[in-house]
Amino acid sequence: MVDGVNLHGESFEEVLETVFESTDALLLVDPTGGMVEALTTVTSTVANPPSVRILTEAAVLKDVMDDFVVASNAADHIESGTLSVRTGTAAANALVLTDEAVWALVGADDHVAALGTDADDFVAAAGDTYETQWERAESFNLRTPPLSLVRETLGEDIGQDTRADFDATLEALQSARDATGEFDEVTLTLLVAARNDVLLYDISKWGEDVGIASKATFSRTKTTLEEEGLIRTEKVPIDVGRPRLRLKLNEDRFEEATPAELAAVTLNHA
Repeated sequence: MVDGVNLHGESFEEVLETVFESTDALLLVDPTGGMVEALTTVTSTVANPPSVRILTEAAVLKDVMDDFVVASNAADHIESGTLSVRTGTAAANALVLTDEAVWALVGADDHVAALGTDADDFVAAAGDTYETQWERAESFNLRTPPLSLVRETLGEDIGQDTRADFDATLEALQSARDATGEFDEVTLTLLVAARNDVLLYDISKWGEDVGIASKATFSRTKTTLEEEGLIRTEKVPIDVGRPRLRLKLNEDRFEEATPAELAAVTLNHA
């Protein structure tokens, strides 16, 4: 048990992993965007995460949830019932509350601390205060689809090879996240689709159906990628109506079109 003990580490992930070991449920109050990202990461990697609630300002959530990986992982946790998110101004400091302890989260350069207490009266008072705020807060509407649903339907609707390339490219992007930050998921999807000669109609319909973006957004992004010389299209006649467009990578811009190369292009395009 770590209740009431001051915790120290090199990252919020490290501190949160320790907190996770001591509780079945916790409330995270007024975290920074980095703390929210750390929490979604830890919740994805530990075997049996506790039930987690986040209470913070809408602006913080909107900013961090612009990141597709953070948002889609959070959506997975919400779907599974592990995570709940509500909006509201709550505290002067970022806090983690359990039934047994309260920690204030503090970051300084490359060091992170959770300054804790398990004093019964204080823990009870803090719990009452923030439970009341939680009950009054509004649920946060997360529009990003769960990453597990994106992967599953991509394989089923478009093809397992495309899903494998999507997963590999996303993994390559993840390995560079600290240095690069956000990326555009529509660009990523179109580049992967072009590597597999997928029809624009098929990938844009899938993207709209699963909730990544509208068909119009896919079409606009396709046009931009064409203008930048990253992809090209070929017309495919159909029995009725206008020909459809098959996406292809512009071979002059790619040496091997590996997932790492696609990831680098995606980041440069963001």
